Amino acid sequence: MFPPTCLCFLLFQFFASATGAAVSSNDTLTPTESIIDGQIVVSVGNNYALGFFSPDNSSYRYLGIWLHRIPEILVVWVANRDNPLNDSSGVASLALDGNLIVSSINDRRCPLWSTNVSISDNTTILKLHDSGNLVLYSGGRTNRILWQSFDHPTHILLPGMKFGLDRRPGLNRVLTSWRSKDDPGRGIYSFGFDQRGSPQAIVNNGSAQIWRTGPWNGQRFSGVPQMTQSSIFNYAFANTTDELYFVFNINSSSIFSLFALNDSGLIHQITWIKSNRRWSKINLVSIEKCDIYGYCGAYGSCRMQMTVNCDCLPGFQPKSPIDWLTERKDACVRKRPLGCGKGDGFLKLVGLKLPDTSMSLVDKNLSLKECERRCLNNCSCTAYAPADITGKGSGCITWFGKLMDIRYFSYGGDHLYLRVDAVELAAQERKDKGFFHNKHKVAILMVSFVVGLLLFPASAYHLLKKRKGSMEKRQRRRRILLFDFLTKKNFSTTNELDDNGTNPELPFIELDVVAAATDNFSPNNKLGRGGFGAVYKGRMSNGKEIAVKRLSKNSGQGMEEFKNEIILIAKLQHRNLVRLLGYSLQEEEKMLIYEYMPNKSLDSFIFDKNKRLLLDWRKRFQIIMGIARGVLYLHEDSRLRIIHRDLKASNVLLDEEMIPKISDFGMARIFGGDQIQAHTNNVVGTYGYMSPEYAMQGLFSIKSDVFSFGVLLLEIISGKKNKEYFDEDPSMNLIGHVWELWKEGRALEIVDSTMADNYLAHEVSRCIQVGLLCVQESALDRPTMTSVIFMLGNEKKMPTPNQPNLIIKRALRGQDSSTTGTGSCSINEVTITVLDPR
Repeated sequence: MFPPTCLCFLLFQFFASATGAAVSSNDTLTPTESIIDGQIVVSVGNNYALGFFSPDNSSYRYLGIWLHRIPEILVVWVANRDNPLNDSSGVASLALDGNLIVSSINDRRCPLWSTNVSISDNTTILKLHDSGNLVLYSGGRTNRILWQSFDHPTHILLPGMKFGLDRRPGLNRVLTSWRSKDDPGRGIYSFGFDQRGSPQAIVNNGSAQIWRTGPWNGQRFSGVPQMTQSSIFNYAFANTTDELYFVFNINSSSIFSLFALNDSGLIHQITWIKSNRRWSKINLVSIEKCDIYGYCGAYGSCRMQMTVNCDCLPGFQPKSPIDWLTERKDACVRKRPLGCGKGDGFLKLVGLKLPDTSMSLVDKNLSLKECERRCLNNCSCTAYAPADITGKGSGCITWFGKLMDIRYFSYGGDHLYLRVDAVELAAQERKDKGFFHNKHKVAILMVSFVVGLLLFPASAYHLLKKRKGSMEKRQRRRRILLFDFLTKKNFSTTNELDDNGTNPELPFIELDVVAAATDNFSPNNKLGRGGFGAVYKGRMSNGKEIAVKRLSKNSGQGMEEFKNEIILIAKLQHRNLVRLLGYSLQEEEKMLIYEYMPNKSLDSFIFDKNKRLLLDWRKRFQIIMGIARGVLYLHEDSRLRIIHRDLKASNVLLDEEMIPKISDFGMARIFGGDQIQAHTNNVVGTYGYMSPEYAMQGLFSIKSDVFSFGVLLLEIISGKKNKEYFDEDPSMNLIGHVWELWKEGRALEIVDSTMADNYLAHEVSRCIQVGLLCVQESALDRPTMTSVIFMLGNEKKMPTPNQPNLIIKRALRGQDSSTTGTGSCSINEVTITVLDPR
């Protein structure tokens, strides 16, 4: 049975036409022979076969070449990819003019595809080589190549096949994706060389560039560090007046390998390992955001750590606080103008993908020192790098204007010499030399070291003797407590966080240290009280301000929250998530220590008639975008897919610059990579922010958080809580009120009156529409956070929202002053602890 990649090859029919000829590797076809659809084309002992096939889930027929010695058949070339046959009446033959044609057996006069070359002598021969190259030869004495499939690739690059340009006949060998897995027609993705500047291969989506290899550095392409020379693979690159091409060969008979451009625009190196009898795949174009062309904008660099980090290059700074999410194109600008030779110099950046070389100049004859001199003498030159990294480096690439599409690699990568001003050079020099550059400080250090060395033994002896007993007792008690706590069966999510099954490395802070920082939990330092305990302000001995969440001793749910926050927040790093600094656990005391947020929570601003005067539209929009970025990180960009489940205004904290930080992860849940949704019998969260499927059925997913974000977005715009009722319809909550106004074209009437008319109407209208899209009743209709951020930052046309749910509205109306069911709940401020869904 043939695998799904290439099905429906028909078995050989003994009654097939006598003129039909099976063509396999090293077989030939002459004008008296034809390949007729209806017979399988294989030949044991050879690598490739030529014949008609139908992809899976398709009835169309194509002439193609495929691997047949490997059980998992793979099509590597298609002739009539844009003109398929509707049935099995296909025939491939050499026409009277000598060209190979594909036609229907019922109408050979109108071919669906042809090699279409001018042939003076119509006595031609077609040969399928063992390399997979289908070649049309002149039948005369010259045996000249008239046409070959290697010059007209589809989506596969085979060993020995040149990829690139032959400038003499004007031939450009470009890979083009299939439309889909079931349609070999020309897709929207192409992969070919950009020959401007230092040549690099690029993947295009239509006319838009989405990825590039970077320039060839003598060993590999700069942007593909995994492409290394070895005893098995041999890569070669040539750029002459006649040709520009890349080619690879395999030096081992134990494997077979090829490069493929798939229908999603990704490039894979696929290798068949004979000993294992299976395919192995390496992605050259990955799904990492840092691989997206220009993701961090001009003069920006991208790093993949726990998340995607965009930073400006040395000597540059962000143009605006919007970050790199809505205006990446010109995200970074120079801190100071260059001196044009007066104090300018170069910083060496290591381990990166070289910038886009389409606007660069290349001189292979210069040394690296001459390259630096040439760049320094040209005021427009922004950076330089060696063109060839073999040996000590040689040749010269110089960049002019903006530096685009730079990313750092965890291994490999090239060196770039970036032009900076004198101030930046001096700062870097001080940083490199560090403390020991100052001779006076070094002398003080040496004297202090000698004195300390003399006094240390006596002091240490007395101190250790005094504290040894108490320390051993305290550490023994702590080990028992921690072991008992961290090994409980219901703490199983630890293994979901750390690959090695260990617990998060988060600082343990002694209870007496926390008590001292909070003045023994003085009421004067109390910031507020949540569902699981009080929060206190504290100041550590080093002056750092902290917020201490002291969980209630009698709250069983508080223990679950405590464990969850240690597991989840400890390794999450994002500017829009609150930072957990440590924890304390001693006997019945359970405390979490956070960074202190001087502006407290978002609800203290947007729902306060005086404080919300401080929030103009621009500040509100920045808060909306910050929350969106934080939720996107949890859903897509962190190591784990995390569902917050209690996103609300009181769980968004504001720092001194009013940057929002999502907090309170006690109810959050980790999702597996392929997990879409989960079900729970214990619904936790806050009415008014809960999605209907979660509140009523216990189903939660990333779309549950999207719903909560939509509610929060409408609250920020209006300054009203979702539970509030309106004079027009006292039974209606904020969502229903906004929906009614939006249908009537009056949505701007919900805008907080404290902003007067000081806002951009089109921007606010777009945000309201995004909010309504997020609170649609069906989870499938709601956008992802990626789409939310795109819609908030762009003027593109958006979908029309469907009517939001009314179930929660009725629940709110019925639950306003009392609790029902088996658990407890409230409307907007207090979290539900347990609620059995209906």
